[in-house]
Amino acid sequence: MKTIHKAYRFRLKPDVEQGRQFARIAGVCRLVWNLCLEQRKVVYSSLRITLNSYSQLPDVTILRGEYDWIREIPSQVLQQKVRDLDIAYKNFFEGRAAFPEQKKKGKSVDSFRFPQGFKIDNRHIFLPKIGWVGFFKSQDIKGKPKHMTVSRNGKHWFVSVCCEIEIANAVPKSKAAGIDMGIAKLCALSDGTVIENPACFKQYKRKLAKLQRQLARKVKFSKNFYKAKAKITALHIRIADTRRDFIHKETTTIAKNQGLVVLEDLRIKNMSRSAKGSIDSPGKDVKQKSGLNRSILDAGWGEFRRQLEYKVDWAGGILIAVDSKNTSRRCPVCGHTAKENRLTQADFVCVACGHAGDADITAAVNILRAGHARLACGETGAVRPLGEAGTLKAA
Repeated sequence: MKTIHKAYRFRLKPDVEQGRQFARIAGVCRLVWNLCLEQRKVVYSSLRITLNSYSQLPDVTILRGEYDWIREIPSQVLQQKVRDLDIAYKNFFEGRAAFPEQKKKGKSVDSFRFPQGFKIDNRHIFLPKIGWVGFFKSQDIKGKPKHMTVSRNGKHWFVSVCCEIEIANAVPKSKAAGIDMGIAKLCALSDGTVIENPACFKQYKRKLAKLQRQLARKVKFSKNFYKAKAKITALHIRIADTRRDFIHKETTTIAKNQGLVVLEDLRIKNMSRSAKGSIDSPGKDVKQKSGLNRSILDAGWGEFRRQLEYKVDWAGGILIAVDSKNTSRRCPVCGHTAKENRLTQADFVCVACGHAGDADITAAVNILRAGHARLACGETGAVRPLGEAGTLKAA
């Protein structure tokens, strides 16, 4: 048996007063975050001392004592927001995220977390100082609830119930697959399976442009302005939900059927960086690079990998990320690596041995063999170049 943490997300059905309470709590949490962040920056710049939640929580207690409108907010929610700042700093120092920024109303995600004091009763959830709130129960909640996070997405409020679940150790599957990520095709597997790219953003691009033109014609900050802005937000949410749902289905299928999954270790942030340059050194092919960046982000490579990582782990499999260098130029038969092997974007023809095939599937085969080579060396963590290991010599 092993313990996993799984989140169940449901849409809440708050009444008018509960909706206002949610907005007030989110606003105070935003204030506490901004004050604590500013305090950390000032103290570090003047004294070179890095504060943490343990040193700032007493200040939050003092703040609650001075203002009645802050005292109305559950103390545990404010404490969790300060601890979230600790996590944000840790992610920054370990290279997983940018430096924490000030949260702004309407631009930052409104969310707050209850670590205790909540209850679940069929289709209602009890939240401290708020009471019982109805929710749309789309699935059964399994395991022991550990904490709840309330967040706003567009005009709706949602709750994520994080549960601790004991699951039996899964029997690893005997199959293995290398995965080559792409744009025209979302990905190609080494067994010949190809997953087409749904291009969710591209489907709604014209509709989004139309709504943005309508917004530009509205009087700023008028009622019609906010109505038009809400329509754009709703469309963005629809695009994101469609993309996430598609990726969930495909990654679940892969995790259930493959015991070993090998991916490219792509630096998505670097790949989607703007080519504008500066006034002194202007960029080249800016328009084409902008379109490529949009397509990379629309494909959802990062979300695809994130989902695969935990799903493969739950299924008892192994996931390895390998260096993508030359995977699309290396012949899987003779091992010859050359730029000339790629005649077109879709076709691979080895100039040394004449082996021909689909370029994406060929790359996926090379990725899988690089993963096998690393497994043979007893490594599954650090990424290293493809090298010569894993090529299949011609008989």
